[in-house]
Amino acid sequence: DRKSTRLNSSHGSISYAVFCLKKKNEITMVQAQPVELKAVSFLPKDHRLCAMIPKWIDAVNGQLKDSVKINWVGGPEVMPPFDQPEAVKKGIFQVGFLPAAYYGGLLPAADAISLSKYDFKKEREKGGVYDYFIDLHKKLNMMLLGTWLYDPFYLYVKKPVKGIEDLKGLKMRTAAKYDKMMLKLGMVPVTVQFGETYTSLQRGVVDGFGWPTIGPREWGWLEYCKNVVDIPFYTRQNTFMLMNLDTYNKLPKAVQDRLVQISAAFEPEMKAHFEIAIAAEKKEMEKLGVKRITFSAEDTKKFINTANDAFWEDLAKKVPEQDLKTMKKLLGY
Repeated sequence: DRKSTRLNSSHGSISYAVFCLKKKNEITMVQAQPVELKAVSFLPKDHRLCAMIPKWIDAVNGQLKDSVKINWVGGPEVMPPFDQPEAVKKGIFQVGFLPAAYYGGLLPAADAISLSKYDFKKEREKGGVYDYFIDLHKKLNMMLLGTWLYDPFYLYVKKPVKGIEDLKGLKMRTAAKYDKMMLKLGMVPVTVQFGETYTSLQRGVVDGFGWPTIGPREWGWLEYCKNVVDIPFYTRQNTFMLMNLDTYNKLPKAVQDRLVQISAAFEPEMKAHFEIAIAAEKKEMEKLGVKRITFSAEDTKKFINTANDAFWEDLAKKVPEQDLKTMKKLLGY
């Protein structure tokens, strides 16, 4: 006879298939293999910003070893980053480590998580912003499990600036995430491919760039930009651990619940790791002569408000008014 049963593991009640084979009054139990889930990331596996992804994978594979095995097959070399969201949606890859901005055309509201004023614990309260974003992602046939990166954005400039007025007219290497903010602050956004940023800084094509703390020093960008406007913006990263919803729905309820629990427990640990890494990186920047510039209290407030307003104004063109109001409330505005 064949049947499925539910067994208890040391990590809680986990459902998995067990075949019971009757033969001469003896019953032999043969455990089915765990489901292998192939994962892909928009950054290379050895990228410093991906440092905590293996920790989450190890936690999942270790605690759910009888049910799930995640195999992170690679990054951009496996599939172009902007094609990855559609691949996760269709189940070509079952797990994706992706930024919401990369599937903004499919779900523009998702990137609004960057404006959250709450910590991870508050976001995950029942009926809060996380539940709302989970429901949004389900419309894309994706299950939102958690966040794998923490590293706020900053502006890096060649020449010292004293305040908002000094930013006007600066040509800045941009990205879709913050070009609206740059325009609203009077800067001139310039589209430059990632690999061409160093040369563009060297040749004066741009006067600076926007980026988190980790990365610019290693790529040589700080050779030409020795000043950082020390006002973090879009501090809540939009990088998600996403699972194909069809795949998720096929997992036993106990396994689903444990995936969510593992992801929730991972987020504070992940943030603590990056806070230490960011602090160390800032010390390395100081050794290169990089200066951190502060604005007046008035200009600082205006800078942050302008960044947020630019984001909301752009989003208002893409989502219904009621959805915008709901998100603002859930995100703390």
